[in-house]
Amino acid sequence: MCTNDIEIMTRTSSIIESSPRPPLILAFDVGGSHLTAGLCDLNTLRVSSMDRTALGEDPAFEEFVDLVFQLGSKVAGGLRNVAGASMALPGPFDFEAGISHMRHKLKSLYGLDLRGELACRFGWTSERFCFLNDAVAFLLGEVGAGAAYGAERAVGIVLGTGIGSAFSCNGRQVISGGNVPPGGEIWNLPYGRGTVEDLLSTRALRRAYALRTGRDQEVITIASTADSDPDARQVFETFGLNLGQVLRELLVPFAPQVVVIGGGISRSARLFLPFAQEQLNGCGLQLVTSRLLDEAPLVGAAAFWRDGSDTTLKLADDGPDQSKSLRNAT
Repeated sequence: MCTNDIEIMTRTSSIIESSPRPPLILAFDVGGSHLTAGLCDLNTLRVSSMDRTALGEDPAFEEFVDLVFQLGSKVAGGLRNVAGASMALPGPFDFEAGISHMRHKLKSLYGLDLRGELACRFGWTSERFCFLNDAVAFLLGEVGAGAAYGAERAVGIVLGTGIGSAFSCNGRQVISGGNVPPGGEIWNLPYGRGTVEDLLSTRALRRAYALRTGRDQEVITIASTADSDPDARQVFETFGLNLGQVLRELLVPFAPQVVVIGGGISRSARLFLPFAQEQLNGCGLQLVTSRLLDEAPLVGAAAFWRDGSDTTLKLADDGPDQSKSLRNAT
């Protein structure tokens, strides 16, 4: 193993070096079961090439590092003209240090110096790597070149095995104040008899369908039968109703112009999004689905690197913490 009001908090780094580098960046999106890499133009935020590979259940640390290197080298056609790399990952993760605190997945990465090891493998200085939360990357991508382009205030909601969230103001991530929950995260907020994630995730959809039918099915299977299966249709309608209610209570105080829905469940948006939007009528919240799809976190990771991994905003408090006043779901 190798060793090597608005308050702006700037990430301490020296990514911008004295000698100019080409405007190309390697962007990575790390999921629970996959790794996606893309070569992005820092000026246009366009992905010129992209590839994806399975991660396996729990790859060894060295295996993971090598997979990142091999996939990155493949999409870049070599590393000579690449300025650096930006990686979007789920939390918990120390994004500044490049060290994972995840225990529920990718367990082999826990506590190890991922930045240093990747730098060694790529033959780069460690400053050429940066890391960010995958939900933040998704939203920055949609704000920079997707469905939320130009929005002063936007929220990203990623629906999958869990529910990821991110808030932005003027293109920068907001982590507190301005009626934003701590860290911009809503998954762990109390709701009903559990948390928001207990209500809005793939396991929630599967559980609801199993309770109605006695059959445990993958979400993609449930969605594929919704046109002919009233139980499947009802499960998605209820999911949309719950989503709308949660977003109404959490997001109205932040007043985003647009809320972008992404993640695997969003591919079945036609089955639940109209019911979510009904709960938001009159609130000024517009729900849209991702325009960039799988490219969104790659574009967001590139934007994050381009802007110096740049700034995170703390907004002045506008009132009481809305996350403490969620209604009880029934």
